Formats: sequence, C-alpha cells, structure tokens
Amino acid sequence: MILISAQGLGRQYAGDPIFTDLAFEVRAGERIGLVGPNGAGKTTLMKLLDRTEQPEYGQVHTRAGVRVSLLRQQPDFAPDQTLMDVARQGLASLLDLQRELEEAAQEMAEAEDEADRQRAGLRYDQIHEQIIHQDAYDVDYRVEEILSGLGFVAADHDRPALTFSGGQQSRLMLAKLLLESPDLMLLDEPSNHLDIETTEWLENYLSRQPVAMIVVSHDRYFLDKIVTKIWELNEGTLESYPGNYTQYWNLRAERAKVLERQAERFEEKTEKLEAYIRKYGAGQRAKQAHDRERKLDKLQAEKVETIRDIVGPVMKFEEVDRSGDIVIQARELSKAYDKPLFSGLNLSVERGQCVGVIGPNGAGKTTLLKTLIGRELPDSGEVKLGHRVSVGYHDQGLQSLDYDTTVIRAVWPEDDTDWVEGDVRSLLARFGLTGDQAFRKVGKLSGGEKAKAALARLCATGANLLVMDEPTNHLDIWSCDALERSIRDFEGTVLVVSHDRYFLNKVADRILVVADGKVKVIEGDYEAYQALMQRGKEAEKAKPAAAAPPPPPTPRPAPAAANGKSKNKKKFSYRPAVELEKEIAQTEAEVADLEDKLGQPATWRDPGTAVRVQDRHVELKEKLETLFQHWEFAIESEW
Repeated sequence: MILISAQGLGRQYAGDPIFTDLAFEVRAGERIGLVGPNGAGKTTLMKLLDRTEQPEYGQVHTRAGVRVSLLRQQPDFAPDQTLMDVARQGLASLLDLQRELEEAAQEMAEAEDEADRQRAGLRYDQIHEQIIHQDAYDVDYRVEEILSGLGFVAADHDRPALTFSGGQQSRLMLAKLLLESPDLMLLDEPSNHLDIETTEWLENYLSRQPVAMIVVSHDRYFLDKIVTKIWELNEGTLESYPGNYTQYWNLRAERAKVLERQAERFEEKTEKLEAYIRKYGAGQRAKQAHDRERKLDKLQAEKVETIRDIVGPVMKFEEVDRSGDIVIQARELSKAYDKPLFSGLNLSVERGQCVGVIGPNGAGKTTLLKTLIGRELPDSGEVKLGHRVSVGYHDQGLQSLDYDTTVIRAVWPEDDTDWVEGDVRSLLARFGLTGDQAFRKVGKLSGGEKAKAALARLCATGANLLVMDEPTNHLDIWSCDALERSIRDFEGTVLVVSHDRYFLNKVADRILVVADGKVKVIEGDYEAYQALMQRGKEAEKAKPAAAAPPPPPTPRPAPAAANGKSKNKKKFSYRPAVELEKEIAQTEAEVADLEDKLGQPATWRDPGTAVRVQDRHVELKEKLETLFQHWEFAIESEW
C-alpha cells in the first residue's frame, strides 16, 4: 500500500533550486535511509513530506487517514509541562480512541432500536480494531519502555521539561514521536545526542516496528541496522538503491565502474567511426563512410548515463613538529563531581596513536579529555604532557569559534604572523568552505559548515596532539569519510570522544571506556571492543552451567613440504585445458552482458532486478577465478 507519493516535486531557496522534478513512493513498512551531502536538501524534503513547508513545484499526495510525523529538532515546551506530560502528548491519538470507544459503548447501551444499536456496534468494532492495531492497550508499558530506553529514570517523570539539558530535550522529542507511532516516521538525525548504548537500544526498537520510516543519518552503523532501501539526494536528483548503507555503497561503486567502462567503450566506438569517416569520406569507400556517419549520428544521439560523484572535502591536517615518544603520562588519576567519574587511572599515550573515548552520556568523557590535557585539575594523581607536545582542542559545542565574527577571522591563527588571507582561504577550501562562505558570520552557518570551520581552526593551530570532542556531529557521510582519512594520515597523536561507531572503527587503535566511575583500556578498534564485550556476555551466561570437560588439544597443522609447496594445495579433477578455455570465454561473455545490464537505468528502477543481477555478477566473478585456477592446474598436468 502506498502511503505517500510525489510527482514533479521541486523546492528552491533564494531563487536557486535545491531539487527539481523529484518522483517517488513510500509504501507501508518500508524503512528508507535518506543520504546526501550537506546542503542537498534532505531536511527540506522531510519538511515537504510533513507539510511543514510547501513545494514551489509538483505535489505530495498522502493517502487518506495516513498519519505522518516529523522528528522536531527544536523543542517547544510549556513552562509547566513535565517530562511525562510531553511524552503523553505522543499518545493523544490513542487516548482519543479510548474516549471514542467509551462513547461508542455508551451509544450501544442507550440505543432505542436495533438499527441504532448496529450502527453503534459497527463504530465500536472499527475503533476497537484501530486500538488493537496501534497497541493502545499496552500504553503504560510502552511509555516506560521508551523513556527508559532513551535514558530517563522514574525520578525524571515529574520534572519540568525545560529543566533538562538540550540533549535530553531532544531525546524527549524523540520519545514523543516514538509514542505517537504514526504510519510514517520522518526521523532527521535521530541518534544525535544519544550515546552508543542508547543508539543500540533505538536500533533494536525501530527494527521491530511495523511502521514505515524515512531516516536521515550520518551514522553508518545505524543505517546498516535499520534501513532496507537508500535514497541518495544529490545535485537536485533522487536515486534509489536496494538494501542497507553498506549494500548501497557497494552497489554505487560497482555501478560507477560499469558506467565508466560503458563510457570508455562509447568513446572507442566514436573514435573508430570518426577515423573511418575522415579516411574514406571522399574516396572509393564514400558510400561506406556515409553509412558510418549515420551510425555516428545515431550513437551520439544516445544518452550516455553517468553517475554523479559525491566528493567530500579534502581536509588533511598539516605536517606537525615531532613530539616525544610518550605524549601523555597519567598516574593514579582521579576526578569526581556529584559522583566519582574515574579513579586510580594509569595511562600512557604514545606518539602516533589514535585513542577513542566512549561511554554513556554523563559518564565523564569530556572531563577525562580536559584532565588529560591539563584544562581541568585532577582530584588526585598527576598527568604530564610529553616533550614538545602542543595541544589543539575541538570542543563539542564549537565554542572555539566566535559566532559574531567572519569565518576567515574565526579560523585565522591569533599568534601566527606568517599567515596571509590566501593561506586561510586555501585552508577553508580544503575543509569544504569556499567562496563567500569565508566572509559569512559564523553564527549564520549551518551545523555542518560550523563543524568544518572548527576542524579548519584546529588544523591551523599546527598542534601535534589533536583532542576532539564529537567531531563528526553535523558532518555528512562524505565529510566523515574525509575526516577519517585525515586522522589516519596525521603524523601526530589524536584523542577523540565519539558516539560514531563506524568512525571509531576506522580511526581508533585504542579505546578508553568511561563508565561506572572507572576507565577501561581496550587495545584495538571498536570491533575489538565489541568482541571483548560479547565474550564477557557469553562468559556470564556460561557461569551457571556445569563445568564442561576440557576440549581435546587442537592438532597442529602439518609442516609444509620440503620444496616449499603446501601439501594442501587445491587439486582439481582432470579436464582438458581447451574445454576449460571454452567455458572461461562463455563465462566472460555472460559477465560482460551483466555489466551492460548494470549500466542500464531500467535495471536500477527495479530494486529486485538490481540485486539479482548484482548477485549473479559476483557469483560469476568467483566462478571465473576458480576456472582460471583449474585451467592452470590442467596446463601443468598436460606438461
């Protein structure tokens, strides 16, 4: 069932089109990830679907009775509203249904004739069916489940909503939307302000919901877990890909390769035809040359499809002075506020390491960073920075930027007289801020633009110890990818707090877990941390079980043969090399045919066909690899 559709949809800003002529459908139960670079119009499109904004062109059609809700980024609470009051606003439609059900029951009881009683009974059954469909009989359980999952405790329920922090208020707005349980959820960056544990809870909750949803997120793990289709909005057009984020990324890369090969073949055909026409256009073969001209005209009339590349900023941090081998040395470090944050911490950070810091909101991650670099004093213990260590700090709230000044002045190093305007503008361009953006007030920038400006300012410090608190907030996926590359290539040392698991897995070679008043040091990336946690859970489950007998010793692998060749070298049954060559040629022809199909727009308009063609392409590629190995074996055998 189609819930919402659009035809010829267009929106512009200050006379410039954001997107034009979009056409799409959203069906019941679909979970769509909406991705695209900052400024592509993702939030604008969500507002058009919610009818918060109206399009300049085209129209959005919503099926009668379908409820669409958009996650609001700016909370609007009344002064006397408690957390529970706001949450229960999401239940307004359910509470209305319950009242209507009571009214229908009353009408049935008071009906004076059979016809009135039947009408009231029909209305009662219809409302009752809606209540069951929306799970309205488990209201209290749902409220408790969602508030608890999003990190609220019972003591928070009667607290005024305005007294919570900005991040908590955003979580409350998310709770309200989840309780509404509309037919179509529009979730714009729902994992912002959530720690990893809460994000994982949200992933599990959303993946169980039968409702349709469109999700804008730069959290690639989140998209992998939740969505079953990707919409890519870029340069005013919308492309659809089947599968989750990883499948989209692979399909897009494969499609780009196929289209590139098709473009090359097109150029080759064109050049051959043109060469023939030049050579024989006025000679004995003029007739054939004229025929080639018609073929060339027909060929050039065909549209050569290309894929619109999305290129993130280069970023890349400057070369820095070499520090000592030990960058940070902490001994018996302790810190507490209302509760202990960490105690007895002994830590050594070596030059060149990237240390990721994770933990629940409020556990003390930012405090740990500031204590390690001397911005806050420990309650006990000591911390020392190594020889020639210089610190650059990127704060989560981007307070390092003066919002009342221009971007170029906000980024310009204050104590370095060697910089000139051209240097600063070149730096800003490297971080994706070009043209007039350099002279706009910082306060007028979008969230993504502010984040890039803050990273450019961090780069301008020339520090060899970069300390970053949530640097991927507000960045699109391509900017996150660029930041990951820049950190991996950086010659200095990095400390980074992040809730972005994909990002951490790309950059961190060590993880600090701040939780329950302690800091655990995990050697490895985020997946190593996950594996360690999983082993811990399995060990906990195994504790009550009776002790199992020890496993038999694992047999040692047989040593390699004396001539260096493995005894386990793969053997193949005998087949003549000529026969194998024939099968290889047939398989290669089928691969070429599939690559042509992958380059055709019709293939991508049907998600099922795209997946089947892609799977068959991968299968044949693997078959070719085996056939070549078999052919080599056959050749050796025949010799």
